[in-house]
Amino acid sequence: MRKILLGVIITLTILFAFKYCEDKKDEKIVLRESSALIQEHIKNVGKLVVTEGHFSEVFTYKNSKAVFADLVNAEKKALVVVNADVTIAYDLSKIEYQIDEATKTLNITSIPEEEIKINPDFEYYDVQADYLNPFEAKDYNAIKETVTKSLMKKVNASTFKLNAKNRLISELSKFYILTNSLGWTLQYNHNPIDSSNGFQNLEVLKN
Repeated sequence: MRKILLGVIITLTILFAFKYCEDKKDEKIVLRESSALIQEHIKNVGKLVVTEGHFSEVFTYKNSKAVFADLVNAEKKALVVVNADVTIAYDLSKIEYQIDEATKTLNITSIPEEEIKINPDFEYYDVQADYLNPFEAKDYNAIKETVTKSLMKKVNASTFKLNAKNRLISELSKFYILTNSLGWTLQYNHNPIDSSNGFQNLEVLKN
């Protein structure tokens, strides 16, 4: 009877050990599959998120030059109308992250800053220039530089950047949806993201 009980105990022990090993093996496979799925998702989301807008500027350019021992001022001026296409882009292929299978955690460590591009189209009206102070390349460069700075101020003061950031947040929220469905934890710079709105107060970290 003892031999039979001993045999049953040994058999059960072997079965439990085998099942434990199989469960561990299945768990590792699931972890690897989840990790691979997350990396594939990051790769698919790693695209250029672009927000486009249009801005206009009317600018009066004036320049005077003293000639003949400061006895005469030679002036030049122009009315400049600028129509500019502006884009704000986030290159999500530059996202940096860490995957910890042991704790089932996806930690996003770096999100790229926005890239602002301004493409102005200049139209010149009422161009007036003195023979002694003609329009030169440096004048057009000065106009372009001044207008570009002015347009950048307009972009920063508008809701355009906020709209672009909202598009970024919409893309980032997909990470939470995926990790939550897999039973993983999402973090940004080691701070937990516990809802799809967790990126609302996002501050992009510089590398």
